[in-house]
Amino acid sequence: MISPKEKSLVKILVPIFLILTLSFLVGCSDDDDITEPTTEDEVVDDTDFVASDWSTATHSKDADPDFDAVFEDNTVKRIDIVITETRWQTMLDDMTALYGEFGSHGSQPSNFDDNPVFVPAEVFFDDTEWYRVGVRFKGNSSLVSTWQSGNLKLSFKLDFDEFEDTYPQIDNQRFYGFKKLSLKNNYDDASMLREKVSSDVFRNAGLASSHTAFYTLYVDFGEGPVYFGVYTMVEEVDDTVLETQFADDDGNLYKPDGVGASFVDGSFSEDVFVKKTNEDDSTWADIQELFAALHDGSRTTDSSLWRTNLETIFDTDAFLKYLAVNTIIQNWDTYGRMTHNYYLYNNPETGKLTWINWDNNEALQEGKLGGSLALNFSDLASDHWPLIEFLYADEVYRGQYDAYVSEVIGGAFSTSSIQAIYNSNAAMIEPYATTETPGYSFLRGSGDFQNAISELIQHSSERASAVSEYLD
Repeated sequence: MISPKEKSLVKILVPIFLILTLSFLVGCSDDDDITEPTTEDEVVDDTDFVASDWSTATHSKDADPDFDAVFEDNTVKRIDIVITETRWQTMLDDMTALYGEFGSHGSQPSNFDDNPVFVPAEVFFDDTEWYRVGVRFKGNSSLVSTWQSGNLKLSFKLDFDEFEDTYPQIDNQRFYGFKKLSLKNNYDDASMLREKVSSDVFRNAGLASSHTAFYTLYVDFGEGPVYFGVYTMVEEVDDTVLETQFADDDGNLYKPDGVGASFVDGSFSEDVFVKKTNEDDSTWADIQELFAALHDGSRTTDSSLWRTNLETIFDTDAFLKYLAVNTIIQNWDTYGRMTHNYYLYNNPETGKLTWINWDNNEALQEGKLGGSLALNFSDLASDHWPLIEFLYADEVYRGQYDAYVSEVIGGAFSTSSIQAIYNSNAAMIEPYATTETPGYSFLRGSGDFQNAISELIQHSSERASAVSEYLD
């Protein structure tokens, strides 16, 4: 069977050979000196190609997202990325400019706000090619930490029509109906299960949440396919989550990051509430209304009026259910400890801002930086996280939260069901996880994986006990 690299090279090299041969015959005499080009891109004009694998179901924007093909639960699929040596070096040089030399512990990043550069690459999946896909590294502190530790198991973002202006052949290219996908590297997770299981728990509890699936990733950057290890494919919120989990996907979507994302009174800033949709709309009125309603004086004088006004702009029910799930499973790397890793979507169907979880690789453990919050929020920093502090202090909202805690521990995160999920997923990915290689893995030894699975199973029992104690 022809490999992805061989297939890609045939499509590129045949026209190049014909062009170079013609140039030589027409432009060179016997006495001419032939100057070698300095870079690959000066030789290769890769705009002349035929997208021969293109089909409506696999590549077209007209196809509905095929979740069964991309996010199958009971298997580990393989995906290949083929990048030219020159473009791979461009990605590495860009990372060096942003975060210092590869393997240089403690380097000070030049700018956390700059995303790494996109380059065109070929993606192969199920013997099918996707053409000139935009590929870049992704992440914040996890990306920096992985890079500076000398580990190439970096997360990737794929955008299938990022370069459609350069390559008209890929206009509106999709991957089974998906425009954008994330390949997350399971940073700091020896079990490699946390991202997937957490997202599934949120969705099984009835909340909007990304679909996820296990993949093995191979990257060919000029030396043949290199095994980068087990990754979690994650559905992007600003792509198909809105399209498929909400009745209307035309509302404002925000990805907050920064001090104002705490919702402390007076901390609002447009720069913090980054728009992922409707970017040309210059108003943040919905976010400002939420700030005003949350901090209105009626909270302490007329709680019923305060709740009514708050609920006109904010889906408090969805937030309280999210809070119950997030606190039960223990996820410290989000609101309540950190001012990032969530989305807010102004759902046109309700006119309310709805909370959407994001980035769960640090969940299902007590955590760092003070650890995950207690179920009664007794360790919540006062005056720092008003969305939790104010709602939990309200008797009505606290009753709703408690009801969701009881519902989730008996359903989406019941001990028996979650332990069965851990065991089945662990058995499925173990052959791929334990064969990761140094330099492309977070595992330090062969026992790390099984130890991490045991910790997850123990954690689920401990959380059931904690919930029982809290509700009593």
